[in-house]
Formats: sequence, C-alpha cells, structure tokens
Amino acid sequence: MYYDALRTFVTLAEVKNFTKAAEILHISQPSVSLHIKNLEKEFQTKLFIRSPKSLKITPTGEILYGRAKQIIHIYEQTKQDILEHHHDVKGKLTIGASFTIGEYILPSFLVDFQAQYPNLKLEVVIGNTEEIVQSVRLFKVDIGLIEGQTNEKELLVKPFMDDELFIAAPKGHKLAGRKEARIEDLHNQVWVTREEGSGTREYLEHVIRSNGLKVESFLTISSNQGIKETLISGMEALSLLSLHVIERDLTNKVLSIIPLKDHTFKRKLSMVYSPAMKSKMNVAAFVEELSKR
Repeated sequence: MYYDALRTFVTLAEVKNFTKAAEILHISQPSVSLHIKNLEKEFQTKLFIRSPKSLKITPTGEILYGRAKQIIHIYEQTKQDILEHHHDVKGKLTIGASFTIGEYILPSFLVDFQAQYPNLKLEVVIGNTEEIVQSVRLFKVDIGLIEGQTNEKELLVKPFMDDELFIAAPKGHKLAGRKEARIEDLHNQVWVTREEGSGTREYLEHVIRSNGLKVESFLTISSNQGIKETLISGMEALSLLSLHVIERDLTNKVLSIIPLKDHTFKRKLSMVYSPAMKSKMNVAAFVEELSKR
C-alpha cells in the first residue's frame, strides 16, 4: 500500500520544497526522497524536475497528483465511515455551490436540512461552476451544486431543479417599456455578464450563438450582486440572470425584465459528486432531501 508515499507526494507537489514537506509530515528529508523514488519506480516515470533553485512537477506528476488526492480522500473517508455509527447522520458535510445556487437557492434549503440533522456540521464553499466541479473532483468538497454543464466522466451528475432565466435591464433601458420584444431587438447590445467558467456565462454565450446575435461589448463581473448593482445604477446594458437572482429586485421595481416573443430560457440545476461518495451517509441524506424539492 503506497498511502504514505502518496501523502508525501501530494504534500511535496503543493509546497515544492523537500525540507518543508518533511516538516509538515514530521518525517526526515531522506524519507521524503525515498517515498518519491519508490513512486517513480512504481509508475516508471519522473514525477518532478529538480534544480538547485526550484522543484517543478512533470506532466505525469500532474496526472498522479489528481488521482492521489482522490485515493487519499477515499482511504481517510473509509476510516471515518467505519468509525461512525452507521445509522446516525453526523460529522461534517462540505457542500460546493455555484454563485446563483449558493447565494439565492441553497440558504433556505439548509435551514430545513440543518433542523432535520442537528448533529451534522455544514460548510458551504461558493465558486463558479468550473471551480466547483474541480473541487468535487479533488475531494475538496463532498458534493457540488452547479448550474452549468460538466464533461467530467468520473463524476455523477443528477439534476435536482429547473431554473428559468430572464433578460434583466435597468428601468430606463430602451427595451424595458415594451410589452414583448423580438430576438432581433437584442442585436448590438452591451451585456453585463459573469466570468468565464460560470454556468450563467456559458448559458448566455449559448443563447448568443444559437440566435446569431451581434454583441456590442461585454462587461464581465464575477458576482451576481455586482451585475445587478451595475444595471440598477442605470448602465444602458442587459444581462441574462436566474429568476432567483432578480426576484426581489423585480418586486422592489429597481430592475425590469424584457419578455421575448417565442423565447424562454430554461436550464437544469444539478448535483455533482464522485461515485465514492454514494455510500457516505451525510451525502446520501443530502441528495435524498434535495431531490424532494
């Protein structure tokens, strides 16, 4: 079993220094070197490029790094699961959520979920869809909630909610007063949108491509709130946002939506998690309850 060697390799890959890795792991520097040598012999490849001033991980080292993180997590989670009482949902559950879900959908669900499982410690990590998928893959979170797509074949994806998006505009926008606009009216507009890697940005780009829309310019802001504040401040621009994000602003009449003739924008919100997490009681309870929404 190469568990100790893999732990050493992951630590060295992250700190890029033999002395620091030895200090963190409470082992000698020769032991660190021996662990790396054994792994290089096992996989018949160089894992690091060494020089007097730097230590750089190789392409094959990068492959092993991602898998080693998974192996270590599975091993440690197995130990924890065996120690825990198999009928009790307790311990810690780390949830990764994209911004739209984490800021506007998840909070109300967590209130009820926490009340149902008071012995469960919850932690939420918010990022864009791409970041959350990577966090799931590397076991930095137990389960992820995303509004975009993922091509990660090693992960399970399960839709849990439909989400409708609307074109949002400031109250004074030239299209805001129309009862119904046409898709052609969206040509040559300024769009305020999320960053690359965001599920909302990905969906907007799909809408633009599929309808052949010409774009005057993009203003990129990595925050739903930042996008809304930009529109509320009166910028002559549009954005495509989830109803969950703008619902309160529509009620308060500080934003407008532009209905389009013969066009609606809908997508699936999904849970994404490793197959190794299916048997984890905390994750299973979360998946079951969220699926009931």
